[in-house]
Amino acid sequence: MGKGQSSDAKRKTIIAGNWKMNKTVSEAAALTKSIVEGLATELKGEALPEIVLCPAFLCLAEVLNQVKGSPCKVGAQNMDYRDSGAFTGEIAPPMLTAMHVQYVLIGHSERRQFFGETNESVNLKVKAALAHGLTPVMCVGELLEQREAGQADDVVREQVVAGLAGITAEQIAQDGGARIVIAYEPVWAIGTGKNCESPEANRVCGLIRAIVEELYSGTNISAGTSILYGGSVKASTIDEQMQQEHIDGALVGGASLKAEDFLPLIKGGAKRLKSFSHA
Repeated sequence: MGKGQSSDAKRKTIIAGNWKMNKTVSEAAALTKSIVEGLATELKGEALPEIVLCPAFLCLAEVLNQVKGSPCKVGAQNMDYRDSGAFTGEIAPPMLTAMHVQYVLIGHSERRQFFGETNESVNLKVKAALAHGLTPVMCVGELLEQREAGQADDVVREQVVAGLAGITAEQIAQDGGARIVIAYEPVWAIGTGKNCESPEANRVCGLIRAIVEELYSGTNISAGTSILYGGSVKASTIDEQMQQEHIDGALVGGASLKAEDFLPLIKGGAKRLKSFSHA
């Protein structure tokens, strides 16, 4: 089994750190250096998951420089769907690809909640990411009131279907797998310390996989789509989460801001790889 792959030979195990609006350039450099050094010492010789660091835009260049020669990949936290134009403050996909950024978070709950992101804008951004060779990490998840009203599954279904609208199997397929990652983030569990219990998180991730299968039936896309869990992921929860069938990794917030908190999560991903390689 190759590096970064899970139980399905075409599906990667991914541990991604979303640093949000934290870290100056020098602080981002120091954090990246600590993570890279930790991988070289604490996880030396281990088969590693795909590790993705998502700093603020100002820090992308420095983090890209720091990860050279390491297993880490770099992602942006957002982007516009247009290639250029009079859109002050926005970042275009070609700007990211020119820097050799490989991933981009799209539709994070905070973008939806605070900045007016909609299912339609998420769809435009996913299409743009694919068109420019970026791997989109499309985020979906329900609010607390939606879960309490029994609407969680319907909300997630709507977001997945709308986010992938008009995207063909040919656009999304890659080497028998998929060129897209989906992150399930129950909004009520993000930054709150509340954690969606692993069996329930797995159930919803399984629902997401089933929806992708409905959309792309007759292909390997569903089996090849990495589905991550995000929502107060920490060292005390990662092992149980990584034992779940449909959870292929984690999108990590607060616990990605310190190397000593993030490295145990990478170890959790490595354990997942090891358990499947021995299965």
